[in-house]
Amino acid sequence: MVEKRGAGIWLTHLTLIVGIMLLCFPIWFAFVASTVTQADIIRPPLPLVPGPHLIENYTRALTTGVNAPVATMLFNSMVMALGITFGKLTISILSAFAIVYFRFPGRMLCFWLIFLTLMLPVEVRIVPTYEVAAQLNLLNSYPGLILPLIASATATFLFRQLFLTIPDEIVEAARIDGAGPMRFFRDILVPMSRTNIAALFVILFIFSWNQYLWPLLITTEPEMNTIVMGIKQMFPSGDDWADWPVIMATAMLAMLPPVAVVIFMQRLFVKGLIESEK
Repeated sequence: MVEKRGAGIWLTHLTLIVGIMLLCFPIWFAFVASTVTQADIIRPPLPLVPGPHLIENYTRALTTGVNAPVATMLFNSMVMALGITFGKLTISILSAFAIVYFRFPGRMLCFWLIFLTLMLPVEVRIVPTYEVAAQLNLLNSYPGLILPLIASATATFLFRQLFLTIPDEIVEAARIDGAGPMRFFRDILVPMSRTNIAALFVILFIFSWNQYLWPLLITTEPEMNTIVMGIKQMFPSGDDWADWPVIMATAMLAMLPPVAVVIFMQRLFVKGLIESEK
């Protein structure tokens, strides 16, 4: 291992500090804007220290909104993100388990058909997906937000690659001990996939939380809006004026769940990405 000493380590740390400051400054700017009044924002220069209106602005953000309260939209986003994430993980790990450990005609054809769906993102199949959801009466519902997005070819591929690295001796030992397929899956494969599940959970949760196009199409009632839709709706149109403190407070609230997931699952997330047996 090569260690930097002297001026090299100071230069490295200085570069990291400058990079962190550049990355965090817009977030700090939004936080400060969420703690001041409208007059403080429209009258330059904007202060760089938090103001005294933090509780007031965040209370207004949670209880009011353009079409629905921000608290309601946060709840809708949380239900959608968790539903999509757990759905993707469940379907993907079961699909990979079936493809790797069961021998049936067309097994590899099924895998490659799943893999080919990577070339068909939601934007490409949005019209037929919407038509099917409408025919199944899934508009303005949580199942409508979740079910069309729970399939994941990427997660299936990653779980398949992980299962292929598991020695056959473990499978034979489980069979000798009398473990059936589902017990082998529950007691051996799932614990061995813990770090991979954690890494995919973080990635899929952020992906689901940031969804905009599909919720915009599938929901027409304000009570079903997500927080990403809500932020877009808060921006004025025409000659209307924007309530910037509330908009910035809403943006800060929208960042909290993804940031919390990354912080609390950081150790498993990093381990799942870099472990050698992955």
